[in-house]
Amino acid sequence: MPLSQLNDNAELDLSQSKILVVDDQPINIQTIYNILSEEYVVLAATSGEEAIEVLKDNLPDLILLDVFLPNKARNELCQCVKQRLELGNIPIIFVISMHQPEEEDACWQGGGIDFITKPISPLTLKNRVKSHLTLKFQTDMLQKLVFIDGLTGVFNRRYFDIHLNKQENKSIRCRNDTAILMIDIDYFKLFNDHYSHIKGDEALKTVAELIRSALLRPLDFVCRYGGEEFVVVLPDTNIFGALKVAERIRKSIYNKKIVHVCSPHHFVTVSIGASTFLESIDEKHHPVEEADRYLYEAKKAGRNQVYCPVEHFYKTSRKQDETNTIKSI
Repeated sequence: MPLSQLNDNAELDLSQSKILVVDDQPINIQTIYNILSEEYVVLAATSGEEAIEVLKDNLPDLILLDVFLPNKARNELCQCVKQRLELGNIPIIFVISMHQPEEEDACWQGGGIDFITKPISPLTLKNRVKSHLTLKFQTDMLQKLVFIDGLTGVFNRRYFDIHLNKQENKSIRCRNDTAILMIDIDYFKLFNDHYSHIKGDEALKTVAELIRSALLRPLDFVCRYGGEEFVVVLPDTNIFGALKVAERIRKSIYNKKIVHVCSPHHFVTVSIGASTFLESIDEKHHPVEEADRYLYEAKKAGRNQVYCPVEHFYKTSRKQDETNTIKSI
């Protein structure tokens, strides 16, 4: 139940919730699958490493974790969930044997919020899972009120400001780069003046959704930075990956063909500047400031472009709509 998929009229429908079951014994996974699969989407992993890989592509709403998983693998998985800011609110329920004190202690030390015992009671499992999913759903709804932009439905500036520093620290600590894309709608004031603010709001919502749809990984996110400007955060992404995502966003909006008679491009377009934390070429400026400066370089160069630094500046021009290539300048 991602925040971005919740709406103001959301009802308590848990049927699409994802449950990740982590157990090194396939028979145990099958048992839980048989109990829960009619009501939820059940994912599976037989090791901590495999579970971490699953988390990169599918954000579950709850994790069922076997306490007998090797300590190192179990601890690494729990730390991954707690440290990654996007995963911090995923509840972990441990599966343990019959009330062994050391196992119960391992649950609480590992960050679990509850545990169930083997042999598993289907009714108990269903009720525990439903209870914690309901609580998570309600928590997500409260976060929506605080962190979601009311017009576009994407994250707001407050969410960006709170989470950016955590993401920066993680990138520096783990040496996994994070990319920043600053995106601005070209000639948007002219669009509002010509078509009305109501049409302008519709265009903002469409652009926001196109940006969000262009982000293919669950950990990537977009925020409305202010007015007609958006910012995209791409964890574990270098500048070359940022270029690919930025160009995908630019082309998606250009190809939508939202008519804009006041633009020399005839349609609504965006300009994009990009930078990363580890590959920033200007230590005097924060990567967000650097991305913002390259955004304006793209605007000065004619708009409907991506401008990014990598040893040299790279620019993707509107003239390359058919070829989708990146040209060094």
